[in-house]
Amino acid sequence: MRSRAVFGLAAAVIGLAASSGAAVAAEAAGPNGADTAWILSATGLVLFMTLPGLALFYGGLVRARNVLSVFMHCFAICGVVTVLWALFGYSLAFGPGNSVIGDLSTAFLANLAEVRAGTTIPEVVFALFQMTFAIITPALIIGAFAERVTFPFVVLFSALWLVIVYVPVAHWMWGGGWLAAQNALDFAGGIVVHTTAGISALVTAMMIGRRKGFPNHPLPPHSPVLTMIGAGMLWFGWFGFNGGSALAANAAAANAILATQLAASTAAMMWIALEWLRSGKPTSIGIVTGAVAGLATVTPGAGYIGPMGAIVTGLAAGLVCYFATLAVKQRWKIDDSLDVFAVHGVGGMLGSILLAIFAAKDLGGTGTPAGSVVDQLIIQTVAVVATALWSGVATYAIARAIKVFTPLRVSTEDEWEGLDLHAHGERGYEFTERA
Repeated sequence: MRSRAVFGLAAAVIGLAASSGAAVAAEAAGPNGADTAWILSATGLVLFMTLPGLALFYGGLVRARNVLSVFMHCFAICGVVTVLWALFGYSLAFGPGNSVIGDLSTAFLANLAEVRAGTTIPEVVFALFQMTFAIITPALIIGAFAERVTFPFVVLFSALWLVIVYVPVAHWMWGGGWLAAQNALDFAGGIVVHTTAGISALVTAMMIGRRKGFPNHPLPPHSPVLTMIGAGMLWFGWFGFNGGSALAANAAAANAILATQLAASTAAMMWIALEWLRSGKPTSIGIVTGAVAGLATVTPGAGYIGPMGAIVTGLAAGLVCYFATLAVKQRWKIDDSLDVFAVHGVGGMLGSILLAIFAAKDLGGTGTPAGSVVDQLIIQTVAVVATALWSGVATYAIARAIKVFTPLRVSTEDEWEGLDLHAHGERGYEFTERA
């Protein structure tokens, strides 16, 4: 009797352990609550970067008679990209497809998996997080042609650009496409976001032409205060942009956020140091532009480089992007109104190249798939050049096609009156602007 009791107790314990193990295994196979909560939070942070962060940042940089137009552009882009992303954008970017483009297996955000492959979060959360990246990327471009374009052009261009430029490049790099197969690295968008937007900004600025008065007359920002507030929101939101790209609440996310903070701070100080040496005064616009340059430059390598790599990346960002802004406007006489190419384009490409160096384990990084710094440099360079070429050619074709149906820019009289009143029948302020 005693033996039977012992055996019965042992069997009960074994059964309980087995059922507990099965429950744990089932839980492990499903979404991870902590990771899901973090990516949902990061999604909010990235959307916050566009609305109201980028809208305020850009809005303060234009003249008072155009501030509402910038906000309208950001809001309209958010709306049109959200709808297109849900209809077929996400599926084409992240569906299996082939090496160039995805398929329509998850069109209308249907057939999403309980857990996105390679992650611990529901695919619907992954799709939502990636949607916010798709929103901010074309929104960045509007800074290149602010104060002079028609509203229909902005809406049509953003929609076509999303489908023709952003979606394929996102698939190449993040959706299992040909760049991913080549072991190219882009942690959070130095290539997919900043290179595409920066190159497209340069092309559109050249095609649309200069604002009236550029470069002979100053076109100062109407509210550096709004710009600084917007920059602070961008900086804060960038923690979700880079930290969320780890797709988990883990050490990689923390390291990415640390690298983000270090690079932004270093670049901001480098920028105002250069301003101080060149003109004798550090400016509010300078410090926030430097910070954004550092944020854009560290983005592709945030999860791969160590703290010292982030600091050097920030120094390089402040130095290179500062002189890039001078070259674009003063030497090339291109009216990239809000320095999208010089800050985002140059920064994104620079950071995408530098990560091959600073991701090396000897320099505190995580290492690279290629192993060799030289090999990874070649891979990163190919990725940057291919993306830049595709973005430039496709953007030119899109703008030319739109021009057949609607003007790209407003008339001289409407430009002088301001886009707020001309395009939207409203004014941002109740006073008459002098400039």
